Formats: sequence, structure tokens, C-alpha cells
Amino acid sequence: MPIDFTLTPAQRELQLSARRFARSVLTEVAPATRHLPTPLARFVATRPFYAQLVKAGFLRRIIPMPFGGEGTGMLDMAVVAEEFYRVDPNVSLTMFATLLGLLPVTIGGSPEQQKAFLGPFLEGSGAPLAALCNSEPGGSANFDAAAPGEGTRTRARLEGGQWVIDGTKQWISSATGWDEQGADLLCVVCRTDADAAPDSGLSVLVVPRPEGGIVVERYHDSMGHRAHLTPRFRLEGVRTAQANVLGPVGSGKDLVAASFSATAALVGVFGTALMQGAFDFSLHFAKTQCRGGALPIIEHQAVGYALADAKTAIEASRYLNWRACHALDTQSPAALELALQAKIYGSETAVRVITDLMRVVGIDSYDHDLPLAGMLQDALVLPLFDGGNMGVRRRQLHDLLRSPDYDPLTASGAA
Repeated sequence: MPIDFTLTPAQRELQLSARRFARSVLTEVAPATRHLPTPLARFVATRPFYAQLVKAGFLRRIIPMPFGGEGTGMLDMAVVAEEFYRVDPNVSLTMFATLLGLLPVTIGGSPEQQKAFLGPFLEGSGAPLAALCNSEPGGSANFDAAAPGEGTRTRARLEGGQWVIDGTKQWISSATGWDEQGADLLCVVCRTDADAAPDSGLSVLVVPRPEGGIVVERYHDSMGHRAHLTPRFRLEGVRTAQANVLGPVGSGKDLVAASFSATAALVGVFGTALMQGAFDFSLHFAKTQCRGGALPIIEHQAVGYALADAKTAIEASRYLNWRACHALDTQSPAALELALQAKIYGSETAVRVITDLMRVVGIDSYDHDLPLAGMLQDALVLPLFDGGNMGVRRRQLHDLLRSPDYDPLTASGAA
């Protein structure tokens, strides 16, 4: 079979429909939010845009078909992600964070649980939110470590046929919901057996729209993604049914790892999207601005070379992303390695490329009247979240390389 990165007609139409929606709707997010003074106010102001996204079918479009959605794979998801994220990372991240919140249900839930918990997200109405509540104060790179260095300190105990959850979580996208009372569905990573080894002591409990017990401590006033919400909050006696554990009790470690494997490639896509947006602006700037000279600055060799280097990096990142997503779709043995590489390369290259393009534009790029400063602020988190490149993703690659049966040609398909 020949190597071919051409989108199918259906994928091309998906790309164009996502592009149209981004240009007609998501371009309005920044003007509607940038002047608001608090993280919560900015996030709440995105609700109408997110609701339009849901109504247009894009949330349903990324939920996989076997679970009632219309999603046909990671590559299709990457196509939507690049178009959305290039225009507005905030609402885009809210949508994909909701998908992350649903992944434990799709991966580890029973058919009955999947039907019950996924239903509200398939209706195509409202503004439903889901969150995977994993990270805690002190860091999540060691979420599965044993005491005393455990990263997961949230506890759940059985009481009267219900799990009762106590603990603190942070950096969990949209987890406290639009009204600070909690998202429509929380998948909470917690210790259901404090004395057990991590392999058997962690579980993922589903909490549909908690009736109480969500206490906001603060909202991170982050450098980028200014209209996306990442709270720090306590769960104080939050209750959920005993049957709402995903998979066997104590199987949470593998479920969390599986949920975050696929998302690595998407972060690489986010990086590509920001680079493409920065390049589009910088290329137009270079072709139209003389900056006091006689000719547009693109006629200068240094500017042309910088743009050429940026475009080369963008294409390399995009095709590594697509290769990783295709490997995930086909359940290739190379899928995890490629997803990790896509995340590391795409996220770190985005920071470098946007910085280089700011040098092309010059000091005016440091002003928020131009888009590059905001793009750099958004890009800076990509190497840090969804499993930090230093604390998690490179460690995972290191573990693969150390494996006795690792074949360095697997990722290239030449093993």
C-alpha cells in the first residue's frame, strides 16, 4: 500500500466545515472575553460559543461511533482540532477536555454505564461539560506512586451503598462547571484502598453532576488560554453510587494511562495549529510591510529564510501528528511511541517557531494588538500539560527504549 497523506473526500469536507465554523463563530470569542476581569467571567462568556459548537454537531462528531457519536477516528479529530485551535484555543480546549473527561467511560465503562453517562453529550443541545479529575496539588507525574510520595491523595470510601470522595484536584479543565457546582460528569481518580499497591489501589469513579461538595479554592489566572477554566477545588464528601466505578475496583492506573495516551497526539496538533496561525499572519505581514524600507520585508533574505524554516517545521509537525493519529486509529504497535513523539515535537516546536516569527515581525509583535504575543502565551503550556514533556512524556519514551523487545524500526513501519 503506498504512503499517502491525502485526506479523503469526507475528511476534506470535515476540514472545510470546521474551518467555516471557526471563521464565523470562534473568531468572536476573543472580542467577547478579553476585556473581562476574572478567569470565571471569561469562561462563562464562552458558553454561547461552546453551545453553538455543540449544536453544530462537533462534540458529537468527535465521540466515537461505537458509543453513539459520529467520530470515525483520531485523524478526523486532528483535522477538526487544527482548524478550531488555530482560531481560538479556549473553546476548542473546552471541547477536547470534555472528550478527555468521557474517555474513561468509553475505555473502561460497561455498556450500561456508557449508555447512561454518554447520553447527554450526544443530544446536540445545551453546553454539557465533562472532566477527568486526575491532577492534584504537588503534581501528577507520580499519580500512581505509593505512599509517602503518592500523587493521588484523594480518597474514596464505601458508605451505605455509595462512594464518598474527599480530596483536592487542580488544573482540571472545566471541572467546576459553568456555575461552580461541578461539570455534568466528573471522572475522579482516587484511592479506593489506601493500603494497596498503586496497581490495585486506584480507581476511577464517575460522578454525574454532583449534588454538593464541590468547593472552589481558586481559579488559575493562567498566562495563556485566558478564557478556558482550570480550577483548584476540593471534593468534600462528594457521593456517587457504588456501581459508578469504571472497570474492576483498583484498575484505575491502567485506565488513566490509556485515557492520556491518545490525547498526546492531539497536543501535537494544537502546536501545529498555533504555528500555522502565526505563520499565516507573519507571511502576510512580510509581504505587505516595508518597515521604513523601499520594499516589503519578505524581499530580505533573512526574513525569507526564517519563514522557510518555520514552514518546514510546521509541515514536519503536521505529518508526524497525522502519522501518530493514523497509528492510533489502526492500533499499530507504534501508536504510543508516535503519539509521544508528536506531543513532544509539536509542543516544543510551536514555542520555538512562534518566537522566531515574532523576530520577523519585530517589536510590534510584543503588543496584543497583533496576535503573535497571545499565540506564544497559548503555546507555552503545551509542553507542560497533558503529561509534561519532562516529567511524563519523555519518561514514557525512555521506558519504551529501555524495553528488552524494543525495535527502533517499529515506528517507521520498517521492523
